[in-house]
Amino acid sequence: MFCRSQLETLTARLDEPPRFMIVIAGPRQIGKSTLVRQALRGRSSTFEATDQPTMAQEWNGHEGNISYVERGAKATEKWIVDIWEQARVKAQRLPEGHFHVLAIDEIQKIPRWSEVIKGLWDRDRAEQVRLNVVLLGSSPFLMQQGLTESLAGRYELIVLTHWSYSEMQEAFDFSLDEYIFFGGYPGAASLIREETRWRQYVRESLIRPNIEKDILQMTRVDKPALLKTLFELGCGAYSGQLVSLTKLLGQLEGAGNTVTLAHYLNLLAQAGLLTGLQKYSGQALRRRAAPPKFNAHNTALISAQNWYTFEQAKSDRTYWGRLVESAAGSHLINNKPDNTNLYYWRESPREVDFVLAYGDRLLAIEVKSGYGDETHQGVQDFCGRFKNVKTLVVGSSQVTLADFLLQPIADWIR
Repeated sequence: MFCRSQLETLTARLDEPPRFMIVIAGPRQIGKSTLVRQALRGRSSTFEATDQPTMAQEWNGHEGNISYVERGAKATEKWIVDIWEQARVKAQRLPEGHFHVLAIDEIQKIPRWSEVIKGLWDRDRAEQVRLNVVLLGSSPFLMQQGLTESLAGRYELIVLTHWSYSEMQEAFDFSLDEYIFFGGYPGAASLIREETRWRQYVRESLIRPNIEKDILQMTRVDKPALLKTLFELGCGAYSGQLVSLTKLLGQLEGAGNTVTLAHYLNLLAQAGLLTGLQKYSGQALRRRAAPPKFNAHNTALISAQNWYTFEQAKSDRTYWGRLVESAAGSHLINNKPDNTNLYYWRESPREVDFVLAYGDRLLAIEVKSGYGDETHQGVQDFCGRFKNVKTLVVGSSQVTLADFLLQPIADWIR
């Protein structure tokens, strides 16, 4: 079984006495639950999911026992208390030096979850209960809201992102072209030989739940049809392109204003779907004024919404070039070091595909879908305007696309 690199971090933290809760956050269907279940093997543990609560038990604190209730009840604040109390009992029965682990999946779906957990966690710390707690969530917006409002200083965060080329290659033997087209969803990997089925799975089992459950049901969205259309255009038609939100309003019925679009684009980014990169200018005000550059977080989100087959996409040089650039962009979005920021740069007619800012230094990245163009005038102009610039031309004789996707981004900024 394939293990993601974050498993080592999680395992090490679960071996320690409980000092902080562990929060596992990231988009849907990227292996958060699998990662936690792998870490729980061989441990005294309880794993519960709020969207499919399996506990049929109710803790009776006065009598010190457990009574059984009807299965399938909706997870509530009381449900959190019940499963926590049962986990406490299991932890207290363990010998000294051993810890029970309580893992709760999709925790953000329960109202006031963070307030309830804060009280339970603080009580356990006061009583020195040997209970490690792992919280999983696929709605980054609500997870962050709950963590900052109630749980500040009480948790450590492990962020999971979409699968990289190296992971898809090792786990599913993906070729580079397959990764560029089919992206990095592990659950869809077995379907790539049946493209119609693969496309339907991505649209109905990945995209729709991401939008309808993780955004629309969890966050106030006054114009849900607008948000869906923005996602479809941003991924399906414009990933890898600069798009003025003002001009985009003309294509969206009932669009409202650019503030609404910018807010919805931010929600899509937090859900791990679509980002609008800002222009690098050295001045924050000018960055906000420039049109964003759309980039999908996973190229599967592009391919699933277009009707090109894998072979047709490879034969269309323009379309394939767009996928290649989006694959490089998604790699940067998902895997860039925490202390860096990602932008693009353009002064017509010159452009740099991606600019990675780290401290007072810059990495200007140009992406080519083939060999032959060695001039890279946009990169040269960028170097003439800004200081401390390192350049990288991906897909050229300098570095291949495969090498760029396989190496950690930190290697390129050293």
